[in-house]
Amino acid sequence: MIIAGCGPTGAMLAAELRLHDVRVLVLEKDTEPVSFVRIVGLHIRSLELMAMRGLLERILERGRQRPAGGFFAAINKPAPEDLDSAHAYLVGIPQPVIVHLLEEHATALGAQIRRGCAVTDFEQDDDGVTVVLADGEQLRTRYLVGCDGGRSTIRKLLGVGFPGEPSRSETLMGEMEVGAPQEEIAAKVAEISETHERFWLRPAGVGVYSVVVPAEGVSDRAKPPTLDDFRQRLRAVAGTDFGVHSPRWLSRFGDATRLAERYRVGRVLLAGDAAHIHPPIGGQGLNLGVQDAFNLGWKLAAQVRGWAPVTLLDTYQAERHPVAEDVLDNTRAQMALLSTDPGAQAVRRLLTELMDFDEVNRHLIEKITAIGVRYDFGAGPDLLGRRLRDIDLKQGHLYGLLRRGRGLLLDRTERLTVDGWSDRVDHLADRSAALDVPCVLLRPDGHVAWIGDDQQDLDDHLSRWFGEPAN
Repeated sequence: MIIAGCGPTGAMLAAELRLHDVRVLVLEKDTEPVSFVRIVGLHIRSLELMAMRGLLERILERGRQRPAGGFFAAINKPAPEDLDSAHAYLVGIPQPVIVHLLEEHATALGAQIRRGCAVTDFEQDDDGVTVVLADGEQLRTRYLVGCDGGRSTIRKLLGVGFPGEPSRSETLMGEMEVGAPQEEIAAKVAEISETHERFWLRPAGVGVYSVVVPAEGVSDRAKPPTLDDFRQRLRAVAGTDFGVHSPRWLSRFGDATRLAERYRVGRVLLAGDAAHIHPPIGGQGLNLGVQDAFNLGWKLAAQVRGWAPVTLLDTYQAERHPVAEDVLDNTRAQMALLSTDPGAQAVRRLLTELMDFDEVNRHLIEKITAIGVRYDFGAGPDLLGRRLRDIDLKQGHLYGLLRRGRGLLLDRTERLTVDGWSDRVDHLADRSAALDVPCVLLRPDGHVAWIGDDQQDLDDHLSRWFGEPAN
């Protein structure tokens, strides 16, 4: 298996494949890992997935934890106290750190990573894909996955359309030290924020602030921004540059929004930013890509290992494409709410009032953090197709039982069996499990694939998701 791109999505996908003993080679065009120290946020669902694979403690050691809330269009509302997760918080972590942790996880499981290897072409046939590198080397693989970012070479070579909207406005974002007194900053930000929603300075450590300011009039957008660019724009918008100095990282982003028409063509697939791009408002981009990897990994492994049902790999696009569509729509809405147009500001004020209603606030937070995702598995209880929270069991916590990337039957009747699928699905009989239903069958990504107590019905669903039983 070859993965093009070793960002968070590519590294996570490599690890998921290695859990099933699939040989994985990750090709990264850059010779060195990303060096700029941009802080990214891991939302609730991503934290749950990290807990499922035993990575959460290492992430918490290196990240900065803060309460969930204030995600939607930067409207500062706290999250409801009873969110349905044991990990109802946000973790801010430097991008190089999360990439390193995921690479380390993948290589510890046996994945190979080659840097300085750019894919320039490929050709697929019925048996596999021939991948051509920039130096002329050719490699053969069963499947190729493009995790190579918004300008994906794989997507372009594949000829997959990438419709959407080009960038119409740009924003500077960074972290830096600030010389002005805290009280002066707070007063000025409160004043400017009444008319400029794409403007803030927020504490990000002792003497350090996260700075966001519109980028209009700044130098060539193809070049990285400079500290002088930030000073210029801060003076233009706020009348002062707040004495900013000693930047930790500087970046710029636009509001381009695009979604690949297809996630799979034959033996070539797309994941992460190669499949979708959108403004970073709400902090969903990295999370969406990592969650793509969790959805795809076990399915692709099943295909390679030979036990996948005929339609299993097709469910990757069927499930993840609508999720990306929803993320693109909510980022469009959030960007509109940052406009200084009087109509947009009126809608923002109305939404701010509506978010005082607990269910409105809950709905938006569940949307941003992906714990509200429900895949369409057909008719059934509301829990069907949703992820199951990390409940307590007699053997510990549920997520601790999912570290091998296998399916799991959680059986409160203590009379069902997964005989015939025990090489792919674990079985835990536990009458004390904190469930409102008799039994659930979980996929390796933690989504509920079946609910019930009938063995024949269970067997049918085991075959649907995990193929024919072993002889």
